[in-house]
Amino acid sequence: MPYYIGDVIKDEKRLVARTPEKFAETGINVRLHTPVEEIDTGKAKVCLQNGEKLPYDTLVFGTGAVVNMPDIPGIDEEGVFVLRNLRDAIDIKTYIKEKGCKKAVIVGAGFIAMEMSEALSAIGMDTQIVYRGKLPASRWDSEFGAIVLEELEKNHVSFIPGKQLQSIEKSPNGRLRLFTNGGEFEGDIILLALGVKPDSRMAVQAGCKPGETGAVGVDHYQKTSRDGIYAVGDCCEVYHRISKKWVHVPLGDIANKQGRVAGRNIGGIPARFAGIVGAQSFKVFDLELGATGLDEGAAKKAGFDPASVIVWGSPVAGSLNLRKEKLGIKFVADKKSGKLLGAQAIGNSGAVGRINTLSACLWSGMDLDEIGFMDLAYAPPFGGSWDLIHIGAQVLRKKM
Repeated sequence: MPYYIGDVIKDEKRLVARTPEKFAETGINVRLHTPVEEIDTGKAKVCLQNGEKLPYDTLVFGTGAVVNMPDIPGIDEEGVFVLRNLRDAIDIKTYIKEKGCKKAVIVGAGFIAMEMSEALSAIGMDTQIVYRGKLPASRWDSEFGAIVLEELEKNHVSFIPGKQLQSIEKSPNGRLRLFTNGGEFEGDIILLALGVKPDSRMAVQAGCKPGETGAVGVDHYQKTSRDGIYAVGDCCEVYHRISKKWVHVPLGDIANKQGRVAGRNIGGIPARFAGIVGAQSFKVFDLELGATGLDEGAAKKAGFDPASVIVWGSPVAGSLNLRKEKLGIKFVADKKSGKLLGAQAIGNSGAVGRINTLSACLWSGMDLDEIGFMDLAYAPPFGGSWDLIHIGAQVLRKKM
């Protein structure tokens, strides 16, 4: 959606995976703008707001997540937006064009905030990021966060750290004014990018037990604690294969897999969702970032004794690195077993590809010795004969 707002994608229809009409061709009745009032589990009926009651044999909750909204005055002012779905994206793009917006304030510094800073800059808007922390992209190591900050500043995006929201109001000149504990900031639009929380309310009301995260608890077959009721996507938990805990990770690829698993089980073709390793990536201007598995803090909470190292190299063979591009990878591993626990990467190219490889290593439970000598395709345009993955694994193994 940021790429639609930034005019990389011109037509919003390209963001619609399947229309209600297309669903109808396969016998699926999709009802939009049809709120559900409650679930009558005793009578096995879904009660709609219009009074209609739909009987069910099997029920699936896919209620997604809701945006974290700060409890401050002015949150409903015109020009204050969140970006959660296509409707939000269309509203933001339309508002910018109709109002001739020139300046944006983004609150938050996660990957949506990063992508939106690039998108808004691409359409000529002066963009500021206001954040309560010190550096952007807090999931990544602070050394990588500092590089992201440099990239933002290089592209004329202002980053204002250490600021807590207090209120929003319209200023006399018609712009929005954002008040914080460390000053005020004006913009034609304000985008709140403060993360999401699972929308598990209706499932809990229907008797489905929530997990520790507050999301709907499920098993590996997407079944809830109530017979005949499943949950998929951002409203439910997912099993983390490294921490061995059920977590809430609201990402579209995970939701798709959970939906497929639930559908197969409901249709009588058994399927088991083995979980995730926590892979994630984003792009901001000329940087790409990827991460997978656990960082040191999460590893300690999961009962590991972690060690880590950051190694720097080239995304291609040194002789071909004419642009002097750098690639950095952070490795986290367990001192006792030598197993990889997590990884992060940053660079102008090659970072996400390395993280995908290391995600596969995590999935397979590989240790640093195995990773340090694993067979990777070598050609100078794609890396050295000793890839940075090999080098990093060997460096950390020696350190441990």
